[in-house]
Amino acid sequence: MNVYLGEEAALIASGFSFLESPRWHADALYASDFYSEKVLRFNIDGSHETVCSVPGRPSGLGFSPDGSLLVISMLNRAIMRWDGRRLLTHASFCHLISGYANDMLVTPEGWALVGSFGNSDANPDSLQTTGLVRVSPEGLADVVTPGLVFPNGIVFTPSHDKIIVAETFAARLSAFDYSVDADGRPLLGAGHTWKQFGEAPGYLDIARATKELEVLPDGLAVDTDGSVWVASANSHAALRVSSEGEIVESIDVGDLSVYSLALGGRDGRTLYMCCSPTLGTGDPRNTNESVLMAARVNAPAA
Repeated sequence: MNVYLGEEAALIASGFSFLESPRWHADALYASDFYSEKVLRFNIDGSHETVCSVPGRPSGLGFSPDGSLLVISMLNRAIMRWDGRRLLTHASFCHLISGYANDMLVTPEGWALVGSFGNSDANPDSLQTTGLVRVSPEGLADVVTPGLVFPNGIVFTPSHDKIIVAETFAARLSAFDYSVDADGRPLLGAGHTWKQFGEAPGYLDIARATKELEVLPDGLAVDTDGSVWVASANSHAALRVSSEGEIVESIDVGDLSVYSLALGGRDGRTLYMCCSPTLGTGDPRNTNESVLMAARVNAPAA
């Protein structure tokens, strides 16, 4: 199948350490900037302001039913809550995972599903499988869906009967049946491969995977057609994968790679992309080369 090349991406804002986990909420885009340890709020024109500072490297974002902001503190393996005035610890799950916490999906009922690296900066070669951390609105945590390889972006399908998880260094998207019990607790069924990019690697090795795999799926966004926009840490484009598992569209971002993305804008048809130098080509702790880009797409956010 020929891949349609979508509208050219436009630069919205620049000069960040490493933008991640964008979320469209209340007519603005929120995103984490890892190494400045800030959560930022972007307006339509690209101007931005600091919402809060989060020790331990902020990552995944979400919003509780009461409107408060939930933020992952990666190094502290915790969810922080920003109520507009104070930053408090919502949940700590250091005892449940060994690697850094990562992206997050917050359900309409206020539960959170959190991915994790399976390794750390101190031990980058120690990659191991891990699961999603499930966190209640009261901050109680346990682990579900063990056996995942670097679970990253997490999204609902449009019907909310499944979630899709990016397993970055396995080069795949995995789907899990989703339901809730009487208390709103997420229940995840058996998983299956929703999309495998190329041949599945038979190893757990970040350096090798970075060199050998053509797509390293990171952040995800879903549109009303049931297609999934995929950020890839070693590609130079955002990829749109149809509900049949075919790559049907690509938006080029030049020399950078797309690490995370979100559909938003007032009509839901703007694809915001957090872009940085390709994985393994620089050290974002010492540079400010990350940018926010955007392109118009046909199908709006689900």
